[in-house]
Amino acid sequence: MLKDITLGQYFPGNSVVHRLDAMMKIIFSMIYLVVIFIIKGFAGYAAILVFTAAVIYVSGIPFKFVLKGIKPLWIFVLFTSVLNLFMTQGTPIWQWGILKITQEGVNYSVIMILRLVFLVMGTSMLTYTTSPIALTDGIERLLAPVGKIGFPTHELAMMMSIALRFVPTLLEETDKIMKAQTARGADFTSGSLIRRAKALIPLLVPLFISAFRRADELAVAMECRCYRGGKGRTRLNPAKVSRIDFVGLFILILLATTVILINMTR
Repeated sequence: MLKDITLGQYFPGNSVVHRLDAMMKIIFSMIYLVVIFIIKGFAGYAAILVFTAAVIYVSGIPFKFVLKGIKPLWIFVLFTSVLNLFMTQGTPIWQWGILKITQEGVNYSVIMILRLVFLVMGTSMLTYTTSPIALTDGIERLLAPVGKIGFPTHELAMMMSIALRFVPTLLEETDKIMKAQTARGADFTSGSLIRRAKALIPLLVPLFISAFRRADELAVAMECRCYRGGKGRTRLNPAKVSRIDFVGLFILILLATTVILINMTR
């Protein structure tokens, strides 16, 4: 299960999606999120499906890998769909005691599943196709207006990118600790859900120690390279918005317009 979590991983490439400016890709992700949450019917999700599949195909990242990143969320998705299935009021299609399933509940549950799946798939493309350095630079440039009033934009961008980058590192460390404890007789796979959750408690101490050790090593490495924050720093290859970024923005605006028109025709 841990190997299925792909959040924060970066896959080098030279596709059109990889070459997009990092700041623009963050803006694209925000627009994508807004579009997902304003969709009111299945026709809008069909448009999102075509767009998301096209982006994944152009990026060169295997579809199987993108779908694998959704697997760890199946419990949350299942819980959310069941909750909406029984809690939504409307026309009953099945009832047993106080439990009732409505037609509106079925539709809303399916919509919530689609919304969560596309949310993860679409936003994950940001980290899949953007290096941590480029992502830090993109966040910093996006927050540049508030930096003029003294907001530590560079430090915030650095913390966010390091946090994303440490996700796969800590998952790898957790997997190593689990294998080491399994070799010593620990059991993480059998028993009830509560028992398996309790079996994970002994992982916390070595995991926290490893996390603090890696954080200390990172701090030492940054000090050795004379890192003193963003003030006065220069860049070897300054990022800039190109024509291809405006093409991507036009496509996102076209997608948003299409979804709005579909909502108006319902």
